[in-house]
Amino acid sequence: MSTTVGFVSLGCAKNRVDCEMMMSKVRDGGFRLIEDAAMSDIAIINTCGFIESAKQESINEILELSKLKEEGKIKKIVVTGCLAQRYAEEIRELIPEVDVVLGLGANGDICSALEKAMEDEIVESFPKKELMPLDGKRVQSTLQHYAYLRVADGCDNCCTYCAIPLIRGSFRSRKIENILEEAKTLVQNGVKELNVIAQDTTRYGEDIYSKLMLPELLKELCKIEGLEWVRILYCYPDRITDELIDTIKTEDKIVKYIDLPLQHCNGEVLKRMNRKGDKETLTALINKIRAEIPDITLRTTLIAGFPGETQEQFTELSQFVKDMKFERLGCFAYSQEEDTKAGDYDDQLDEDVKAKRAQIINEQQAIIMQNNCEKYIGKTLDVLVDGFDRYAECYFGRSVLDAPEVDPCVFFTINEDKPKQGDIVKVKINDYLDCDLVGEMEV
Repeated sequence: MSTTVGFVSLGCAKNRVDCEMMMSKVRDGGFRLIEDAAMSDIAIINTCGFIESAKQESINEILELSKLKEEGKIKKIVVTGCLAQRYAEEIRELIPEVDVVLGLGANGDICSALEKAMEDEIVESFPKKELMPLDGKRVQSTLQHYAYLRVADGCDNCCTYCAIPLIRGSFRSRKIENILEEAKTLVQNGVKELNVIAQDTTRYGEDIYSKLMLPELLKELCKIEGLEWVRILYCYPDRITDELIDTIKTEDKIVKYIDLPLQHCNGEVLKRMNRKGDKETLTALINKIRAEIPDITLRTTLIAGFPGETQEQFTELSQFVKDMKFERLGCFAYSQEEDTKAGDYDDQLDEDVKAKRAQIINEQQAIIMQNNCEKYIGKTLDVLVDGFDRYAECYFGRSVLDAPEVDPCVFFTINEDKPKQGDIVKVKINDYLDCDLVGEMEV
């Protein structure tokens, strides 16, 4: 009976891709993958170390599995991912139940690490993070009809609040032919929607082709037979070029959706974040995108309570949100991170102030999104079916307005034909609940 291995992947979609590549290596290495890490011989936690709440979630997961190990239900615990990379020395010191700690550069060596662990060897390996493989086979862990397509990793933007360059290293693009080969394989395996990701997706190709190559890559992806939707996430506002806007506008398979994390709108706050722009330039960019692509869905993320943010600067951000009426938005309270420039600023705000400001923005946005739902009542949308909700007793899926895992859903009833997971069906919208649209499938 082969040794069973279960994965727990935390954090962002980029981390999920890392996990899927390790899953493939583990499976091909003779281990048996099972879905529930708590029932496995070896539990692998692919951690997130981006902000404090994510770190705490990772630590809590490790501690839960440590209890199961003490009870004899699992044999070995392996910690990989960003938390392992960032806190290489501390993890085993604080949680001695952990058997293996691997930095990102050791992801390709996962099988040899597991073999050593099964021989009761303690493994700690932290080669250069740039050795982390970006190309290779994957075991898809999302629903079969959508997947994430990572085009680059690492980041050189060096925003003062962010530890990503420290954790994941410099920006590295993949070769276009490798990306296309992977995309074709995913589509052959049933994927209808590809979500294009990187730490800074809009910078794709600049490091290896000496120019921004995202538009060219997108056009090539759109040629893949069987692929229905291409969605672009993590776009840096400074690199939204006319060529990219035109590509999104003219390519039918590219859903009219841009994830554009702005973080703030006040020029002084953005400068202290080591980001460019101000309210005027960002407003002009948004207006330009909407003028060129009238049916665009814009998603953004914002940080409230950045060090030194005055009440006036927060009020400007709040008004910006009201004025721009983003279709999708998430606001987070600033998280003070060690080894970041902003973490050392001496004008940190109280936790209560940060939390309250984030709450205000999110409550404003909820009203905007509910008002936005009104305009879809009576309209028919294409919906990619994700499944059946047995509690609500109806099907659910996503329209082009909604990215997986972060955006609302469309709930719908049926008349006769039962749709299958991964089908794209027509749904007439007749209501909404919170920010989710509700409708009925058209025959």
